[in-house]
Amino acid sequence: MNFIGRNLLSMADMSPDEIAELLYQARAIKTGRETPNLQGKSLGMIFEKPSLRTRVSFTVAMNQMGGSCLDLGKEIGIGAREPFEDVMMVLARYFDVLAMRTYTQKRLEDLAGVANIPVINALSDQEHPCQALADVLTISEFVDHSAGVELAYVGDANNVASSLAIAATSLGMNSRFIFPAGYNMPEWVAREASARAARSKAKFLVTNDLRSSLSGANVVYTDVWVSMGQEDQSDQKIMDFDGYKIDYDMMALAQSDAIFMHPMPAHYGEEVPERFLIDYPRSVTFDQAENRLHVQKALLASILQNTL
Repeated sequence: MNFIGRNLLSMADMSPDEIAELLYQARAIKTGRETPNLQGKSLGMIFEKPSLRTRVSFTVAMNQMGGSCLDLGKEIGIGAREPFEDVMMVLARYFDVLAMRTYTQKRLEDLAGVANIPVINALSDQEHPCQALADVLTISEFVDHSAGVELAYVGDANNVASSLAIAATSLGMNSRFIFPAGYNMPEWVAREASARAARSKAKFLVTNDLRSSLSGANVVYTDVWVSMGQEDQSDQKIMDFDGYKIDYDMMALAQSDAIFMHPMPAHYGEEVPERFLIDYPRSVTFDQAENRLHVQKALLASILQNTL
């Protein structure tokens, strides 16, 4: 894979072969077969929304590979003390790559338009590609691909769902995305996922038929119903998602060895019961969190150098 110098703004920026190759590199890094050296390389992080796993995994990734990482915080005054374009063009002179977590995809695209260095989507309102890469790596570790992956995503048609749909169908995973009536994926995401499913000979379905769609699943995935920035919609969403909580009874509808996934943080009492991420015996949520580190190492190494 030659991803050097490229942006990752959307999961669709990576071809199916590039996703597969990046996962191969992430496994090699995780097992110690490969040790990228990014000495002298620098990552600047711009977080306009709260972050735990993304912030920490990017920082640790750069440090462990010998590079440097700086969390720019809000003190730089983007758009207040100085115009957005001025700030970003200055940052592009200091860093080799920028990662941005922001409220709108357009703001991310604006950054990529003015910076002459690679930009990584660390979460926007539309997508979360770094999470999706960690998710499909985790699935590959816990599910026998020779028997086929049957992925059921239950919940909101949010940024995580969009990136996961593109990544999963790229790799030939049979995927159904189960949303309440009135909720749906963006049309372009559904088209992209359908096209990739056709090429990989996988099945892709968007439905609101919850119980029958869980039947046969060996991966059950859910996420928060109310994402950051949507707090004013909380009461309505909790009503709309009534019956969509993933608990022990819901998991019993899937295959007996099905794994449970959640990108975290969880809203206990809403999409999952208390302590479900920890107590459910086939929960791999903390493996997902760990794998953020390994896929981001592979991604940074692929962007900043030709080979590992």
